[in-house]
Amino acid sequence: MGSVSLLALMCFQGTGSVQNQGQSHIRVRVEMATQKLQAIAGVSASDETEIRLKYPSIASTSLGRVIGKLSNCTPMRIWGIRPSSLIFPLPLAPLGVALYAWLKLTGPKYVLTNRSVQQCTSLGSQTQQSVDLMDIDEIDLHQEPGQEFYNAANLTLIDRQGDRLMRIEGVPCADMFCASILKARDARLETADALATIQARA
Repeated sequence: MGSVSLLALMCFQGTGSVQNQGQSHIRVRVEMATQKLQAIAGVSASDETEIRLKYPSIASTSLGRVIGKLSNCTPMRIWGIRPSSLIFPLPLAPLGVALYAWLKLTGPKYVLTNRSVQQCTSLGSQTQQSVDLMDIDEIDLHQEPGQEFYNAANLTLIDRQGDRLMRIEGVPCADMFCASILKARDARLETADALATIQARA
């Protein structure tokens, strides 16, 4: 993907091959680490603090996934590059830009704090949905056809009863965002346990 033009990269919000392409559906169970967790820099236990902000790519839209399928449609590679990734992105760049602008104006953004995962409006930052980190038991990572071109995937937050709490669609580097959620969740659990111990001794 390194030979794809800069314009195409900007339009499609993501490049690079996806690791473990045969494994498109992964469920991660949250387990407390056995070693002592390190504090997240700049995060206070008493205040809600933003840790990471994530915008969905155009891979979150059906049309964006069609573009991704076209750009990844040739199975053969020449010098490690799919010919389709050089043929289709440039002609489809205007459509990619339009989708990107539409998402920025009307789409959501996802905010991870030291207490919750929030879905907010992209403009105005109005909270549409919020999930407490303490309620998350599993995270389901699923990559739909067409999303691999953008190195994007969907995350589903699941509680202990197996119910879906929130669906995060088409975010780039979803595995890294998943890891950040788990780390923040484990830190919140450790903080809650420490506070419970202090209160029991009081």
